[in-house]
Amino acid sequence: METIDPDDPRPASQQIANILRASILTRKFAPGERIPSSPQLVERFGVAKATAEAALRALREEGLVVSRPGSGTYVRERTERPVGLRPHIEQAFESTTVTVDFAGFSGETLHGAIAEPLDRIREGRLRPESLIVRLLLPDPSQPWTLPARVDDLTDSPAFRKRATKIMERHGSAIVESVEELGRLGLVANASAQIRTYPAVPLFKLYVLNGEQAFSGYYPVVEHTVPLEGENVAMWDLMGKDATLFHHARDVDPDSTGSQFVAQSLMWFDSIWNSVAQDYHP
Repeated sequence: METIDPDDPRPASQQIANILRASILTRKFAPGERIPSSPQLVERFGVAKATAEAALRALREEGLVVSRPGSGTYVRERTERPVGLRPHIEQAFESTTVTVDFAGFSGETLHGAIAEPLDRIREGRLRPESLIVRLLLPDPSQPWTLPARVDDLTDSPAFRKRATKIMERHGSAIVESVEELGRLGLVANASAQIRTYPAVPLFKLYVLNGEQAFSGYYPVVEHTVPLEGENVAMWDLMGKDATLFHHARDVDPDSTGSQFVAQSLMWFDSIWNSVAQDYHP
């Protein structure tokens, strides 16, 4: 019988869910394969039935598994699927070495998703030895092709000024929060950095611990924005409407998931180490 770590501050249900999640993402449980049932988890870990059911429920809510009445719980057939980012970021922070790479428009979603694991480090509930965050954002000092004015498809300096404030608010908050953990001695190696590059992203990308990638396209939507006392119709990039798809490395380096993560890191590093410039709000 496997045992739950009694010194781990996380609930037993979360520990079990993490073990099963790792097995799914590394393809130890293949798509379509049945995973242990609630009674089997009770016997395997020596926990209460409610604890085992809570672990399976967490995986269902993440979209990793589906339950079939009278049959059991199975890994979803599709592994590149719409997902929620937050639970995967929280799981990534349970590693000893944490890396978060983001490429997109402002980092607003990342700021919200990363807040809880950072709080858990402050509380002593998580203890990574290293935390490195990189944000790759569009250069707000250069004219943008998008967002653009609806009337003539031109760049709007007033819109860029507004977008810069949003970018700096969320980006600066992430940088300050991560660097504070280093100053407090809670993380031995803590670093967060923003770089900008001369292009407008039409998609957002997250790479967690070099093992998982999440990507989604920004839809272009007509959006009326108050700019300098005037309501201006803009073709805007709506991050909140972007559906994220999840890819993970597995034991096969040639699998679609492994290749997608590797190529995402290659693309990110190529921009980061070439045309991107350090940005200090």
